[in-house]
Amino acid sequence: MTNIVQAVAESARRRVLAQTTTGDLQLAEAVSAALDEVFENRDELTSLPSEEALHLAVSQQLNGFGVLQPYLDDPTIEEIWINQPNQLFVATSSSTECIALDLSQDQIKSLIERMLRDTGRRLDRSVPFVDASLADGSRLHVVIPDVTRENWSVNIRKFNAKILNLFDLVGLGSLTIAQAEFLKQQVTLGSNILVSGATQAGKTTMLCALLAALEPSQRVVSVEETFEIRVAGDDWVAMQTRQPNLEGVGEVTLRRLVKEALRMRPSRLIVGEVREAESLDLLIALNSGLPGMSTIHANSARDSVAKLCTLPLLAGQNVTSAFVNPTVGHCIDVVVHCEYDEKTHQRRVAEIVCVQWNPQSEQIEFADTSESAAS
Repeated sequence: MTNIVQAVAESARRRVLAQTTTGDLQLAEAVSAALDEVFENRDELTSLPSEEALHLAVSQQLNGFGVLQPYLDDPTIEEIWINQPNQLFVATSSSTECIALDLSQDQIKSLIERMLRDTGRRLDRSVPFVDASLADGSRLHVVIPDVTRENWSVNIRKFNAKILNLFDLVGLGSLTIAQAEFLKQQVTLGSNILVSGATQAGKTTMLCALLAALEPSQRVVSVEETFEIRVAGDDWVAMQTRQPNLEGVGEVTLRRLVKEALRMRPSRLIVGEVREAESLDLLIALNSGLPGMSTIHANSARDSVAKLCTLPLLAGQNVTSAFVNPTVGHCIDVVVHCEYDEKTHQRRVAEIVCVQWNPQSEQIEFADTSESAAS
C-alpha cells in the first residue's frame, strides 16, 4: 500500500503545484482527482485498498507524517522510536510494543526532512544528531550513520497537550494533597526548586505543574535545548538553543540564553535541564536573588545536589568547589525527586528535600520533608 500512497500523493502534489493558488480545498480536490485516476486503473492493480483507506493514507502522507501520524495522534502513546526501517516501537504508560513497519530508509529520511522543515535545524554528516520540537510540542531526536551502525535512529517523545497542575498530579496518584500544598507554598514564597529524576520519571511534567502554581502577574522566561516547557500565563518568553550554520557560525548555547534571560526582567528564570557548564550561569543568576527552577537527571534528591555541585566545574579551571558548594547550598531551597515505578507503571514524587548551607560545618545539609508533607 505504501507505494500506491506515495504515487497518489506525488500526483496530488503535481496537481496543486500546477494551480495558480494553493489551499486546503484545492489540495482535497487534487487528492480526489489523483484517487480517481488510480481507481480507473483498478484492473491493473492487485490488492488495492478501499478508497476511504487510501484517501486517509494519502492525506496523512501530504498533511501529516505518513505512517507515523496515527501513532502521533493516539493520546495513549507516550513515545515512538525506530531502530530500523521495518520496525516501529510505541510505548504507553504500561507497555512497549513492536509493530511491523512498511517503510524504506529513504522514506524515513523523507519523513525526518519534513519534520525538520520548520524547525531551523539540520541533519547531515557534519551534524549527525538533532533535537527539535514538532508543531504539536513533541520532541524529535534523530541520530544518523556513521554515528549509528547502519540505520537512522528516530525517537519522538510526546507531551500531554494539557498543562497539569499540582492537584491534577494528586488525582493521578503522583502526589499527596499535603505534598501539593507544600510545593504550592514553596512556589508562592519564591523558593528555588530543582526537579530531579531519571529519564521518563516525569520531571518536565512536574516542572510545568510547579509553573502552573505561579501567580498570573509573574513574568516567566524559560530557556532549554528544545521547546518542552509549557506555561499557561500570558507573560512568558520561551527560548531554545540554536545549532551553528553551515559556515560554523550562529550557534546559540544554553549558557548564552541564561545570560540573555537576565536582561529580560524575569520574575522567574526556568532552565529546562542543566547538564553541563550552564549550571554555573544558573547558580550565578539564583545567587543574585532571582527565583528559578530547573530539572536535572539524578538517582535521588541528594545525588542531584551533588551533581549540581560538580557540573559548574566544567565551566573552567578557575571555578572551584570552594565557590560552588556554598553557592548551591545557599541557592537551592527544595529538591523534588520523581520516580517511575516499573511494576505499577506509576510516576510519583519519591522525595521532597529542603536544602541549606551550614556555615559551621561548611557542608550542605538536607531536611527530608517527604514524610511530613505526605501526612
